[in-house]
Amino acid sequence: MKYSRELKVGVLAIVCLGILYFGFNFLKGVNIFSPTKAYVGTFERINGLTAQAPVYIKGYQVGLVESIMYDFTATTAFTVNVSIDKAIELPRGTQMALVADGLLGGAAIELQLPSIPNRAMPYQKGDTLPTQIVPGLMDNLQTGLLASLDSLINQANLLLTSLNNEVDSGSLHNTLQNVERITNNLTVSSSDIRSLTHKQLPALLTKVDSTMQGIQEIVSDANAVDIQQTVTNLDNTINTLNAALQSHDGTLGLLLNDKTLYDNLNGALQNLDHAVQNVDTIMMSLKARPFIQKKLPKKN
Repeated sequence: MKYSRELKVGVLAIVCLGILYFGFNFLKGVNIFSPTKAYVGTFERINGLTAQAPVYIKGYQVGLVESIMYDFTATTAFTVNVSIDKAIELPRGTQMALVADGLLGGAAIELQLPSIPNRAMPYQKGDTLPTQIVPGLMDNLQTGLLASLDSLINQANLLLTSLNNEVDSGSLHNTLQNVERITNNLTVSSSDIRSLTHKQLPALLTKVDSTMQGIQEIVSDANAVDIQQTVTNLDNTINTLNAALQSHDGTLGLLLNDKTLYDNLNGALQNLDHAVQNVDTIMMSLKARPFIQKKLPKKN
């Protein structure tokens, strides 16, 4: 049996289209031979989610986004249909979360299972799941960056306001004048220091050099003196004086060591004190007697 050329070309085209379809779905992770179940979720926004986007459970791909329908007159404008492996049952409390997929701004669906799953009444095919939007890394960075920029703009506004107030009050002009005055004073001081360095400092160093030479000569003279001999002579003098004080032959020794001489001197001082007291008594008695004038005989 012979086939026409057109039939062969048509069969080859159908086979190629089938291979292309299976290969395209295989590259996208779609297993067309595996039975699936469809679920529905509604979102206010979808953040770049597209059809054929992956559906994950704990990071493992279990399905694809089948289609996205929109109605901009409704609050939840987008209706997302997903299909997952038929063998997976979703317990009550499972949420359909819109999450970021990678760093390039893609989006995906994450089916978040409850911590305590209720296996008694799982979701059925075609049920609408509760949804939420999970901000991604870029959203968090954008939020933090906007907050930082807002704070920076506020600080810049405060700085400009303070600067304007300073300009209006004239404080900035006075400050600039003070800075200019200080700069002029520093210039004069620098000139004086330069003059001191070039003119007065050499003479001062010369005087210091002369003074140091004089001090060195004094130190040399002090070194030349026989200090040891002087100390020895002073020690001998002190020993001689100490021996004279302790001796009973000399005058100082007798004064310090002879108790009889001390007693005689003490007795003489006591007698002198009694004599002075007697004299004072006599003088007091004479002052107490009345003064008697003697009448002289008259001459003829």
